[in-house]
Amino acid sequence: MLQFAIRVVLIFACSLSGYFIANNYYGFPFALIGLLSGFLVAILVIQIEQGIRKVSLRVIFGGVLGMITGLIIAVLLGWGFTYASTWVKQEIAPFIYILLTSILGYLGLVIGSKKSEEFTLPFFGSSSKPVKTGDYRILDTSVIIDGRIADVCETGFVDGNLVVPRFVLEELQHIADSSDSMKRSRGRRGLDILNRMQKAAGINIEIVEQDFPKIKGVDGKLVALAKKTGGRIITNDFNLNKVAELQGIKILNVNDLANALKPVVLPGETMTVKIIKEGKEPGQGVAYLDDGTMVIVDNAVRHQGEMVEVTVTSVLQTTAGRMIFSELKQVSHEKNHQGAGSGSQT
Repeated sequence: MLQFAIRVVLIFACSLSGYFIANNYYGFPFALIGLLSGFLVAILVIQIEQGIRKVSLRVIFGGVLGMITGLIIAVLLGWGFTYASTWVKQEIAPFIYILLTSILGYLGLVIGSKKSEEFTLPFFGSSSKPVKTGDYRILDTSVIIDGRIADVCETGFVDGNLVVPRFVLEELQHIADSSDSMKRSRGRRGLDILNRMQKAAGINIEIVEQDFPKIKGVDGKLVALAKKTGGRIITNDFNLNKVAELQGIKILNVNDLANALKPVVLPGETMTVKIIKEGKEPGQGVAYLDDGTMVIVDNAVRHQGEMVEVTVTSVLQTTAGRMIFSELKQVSHEKNHQGAGSGSQT
């Protein structure tokens, strides 16, 4: 809202300035042209501002530094051609200077912005410090929005350098600017999580400019970056997990970590759960543990809404989570009693 108000003030100021400047020099009919010109200049400035937002400050600084270097070289060469060479006519000297300035200024701007990651710039050393091949731990969009990676980092189990590609950051910004309120809140949450991780002790968030323009989709770019650097992708996206594994990319899945940290449940153990709903199979009831683990209870649908004591029969571990199969304790006790009775008869 504040940004919108600032843009409205800019448009109003530029339009009003254009009106009064044209009116002062050329009179009223041309004042309307000045008004329109001021309006168009404001729109152009807003478009440039939106483009600059997508470029890192390091790249901008590198481009400006390269352009200044190119202009200095152009001035020196122009001075040499003008005053030190006898074969250059004085009439064409200004055009030679303009030509050198244009070419070297442009080359300096392009080279400085494209190669900014290859040298250390003042005040920008920490954001793009080279990361050794194999040390890359690349965060994808889903794991940033999920937020659990920040909790893991704060415990100290993960430290050092974590890499956020520029295209992931741009996707987060795009989601945060979405017209959909749900997407917008998720995007802003992701940006807040990144900010929180940057402040965490022992963690260095590095924004890398490496992009793959020919590859469409953030997932494909993540896989390409991991291949190029020999890095690992930290994610909780099931599809990205499978695609990356097929291409030999090492994946650190936060869901796998969460499953590994869940309490171990062994067959034969008993627990008390509340039957929430009916299961897929006839007579089954479904309950959930505090950590979200699903518990399937045989012949428990009639106890829906009640707390019951169950005995674990088996545990199934999948990439999607852990499922516990069980039966009512009284049923299990009766089976054991019948087994003991038949054994005594024999």
